[in-house]
Amino acid sequence: MKIVILNSGSSSIKYQLIAMPSQEVICSGMIDRIGLETSNLTYQTSTTNLEETLPIANHKIGLEKIAQLLRDPNIGVIQSTQEINAVGHRVVHGGASFSDTVLIDQGVKDKIKELFALAPLHNPAHLLGITVAQEIFATAKQVAVFDTAFHQTIPEIAHKFAIPNSFLTQNKIRMYGFHGTSHKYVSEKAMAYLPQKAKIISIHLGNGCSITAIKDGKSIDHSMGFSPANGLIMGTRSGDIDHSLIFYLIDTLGYSSQQVNTLLLKESGMLGLTGFSDLREIESQAAQGNEDCQLALAMNAYRIKKHIGSYVAVLNGLDALVFTAGIGENSSYIRNLVCTDMDYFGIELDTSKNQIRSKEIREINTATSKTKILVIPTNEELEIANQVYELLTS
Repeated sequence: MKIVILNSGSSSIKYQLIAMPSQEVICSGMIDRIGLETSNLTYQTSTTNLEETLPIANHKIGLEKIAQLLRDPNIGVIQSTQEINAVGHRVVHGGASFSDTVLIDQGVKDKIKELFALAPLHNPAHLLGITVAQEIFATAKQVAVFDTAFHQTIPEIAHKFAIPNSFLTQNKIRMYGFHGTSHKYVSEKAMAYLPQKAKIISIHLGNGCSITAIKDGKSIDHSMGFSPANGLIMGTRSGDIDHSLIFYLIDTLGYSSQQVNTLLLKESGMLGLTGFSDLREIESQAAQGNEDCQLALAMNAYRIKKHIGSYVAVLNGLDALVFTAGIGENSSYIRNLVCTDMDYFGIELDTSKNQIRSKEIREINTATSKTKILVIPTNEELEIANQVYELLTS
């Protein structure tokens, strides 16, 4: 079975073509900076490594370009889009409607659209990707895999907000949790690596950031909530704030609700603190003495540490701390900040191991550390492919 995996962001498309059940990645790549004259495109196979800068005006043109590359007579990997059996779509917010992977029909598309307001940076792009993929891969099954699904096991004591009960029963307002495909994938890798069922804290650090308490393979608490906006400090999102700030901005400073939304989602986080959104540049500036960048990195790590402490309490112990995603896998600087002065929890970082880069799972703790510190590269695309294959063959 050949499955195309699509992860459509607001200005990007990540894609892979995976053969199942062998899990062979036939090709992979991404398009980013969609909407600009300088969009970046990558396309990789076992024999090809293509990189281009070209104008990609919208997601439809981007997906058409991907389909063109897949069928290219010289570097393509299929002769016709009819060879594609299924297209798996990552969808960030499934709300209360979806706790499992589903075949996409009009009803599913309508539900995804209803949740635009809760994931404004993500769900609109996902629905657009689904609509265009239905046109391009017309004979393939279209399947949605929801980030929120993994967190459906979070108990009511953790997912319910302390507001009138009717908001949960009538409006389904609760904590949902996000980055579920990533947290599920790396926690399963961690459990296979560790000698016993484990109490795990998984830390997904990218442009979006979240942290999950996992017990016996199940999510029991998580840093994001009703939408993917709160919790840790992120690239452009503020994470946790005092909600009275929103009313102060509107009632006293004259902001509209839309301006507040834009401020907290697109102009805050590391960008708001430093003027930069790319962590590599922030780390470089910090090394050169930029005090704003030094403070922002310290704040970022401090917020993560606070969540680790609370989740150790919830789990009543900790067997492994897992770092994953772009920053979690590649930033030794952030990992060092997070793990310093955490010996009370049995977290002891080996600074030399922390510098090693690898695409494999690796330990970066000392030999005497009671808690394993693991770096596990995430593979959301493979996790989506697994779930799509399971749905279509069960």
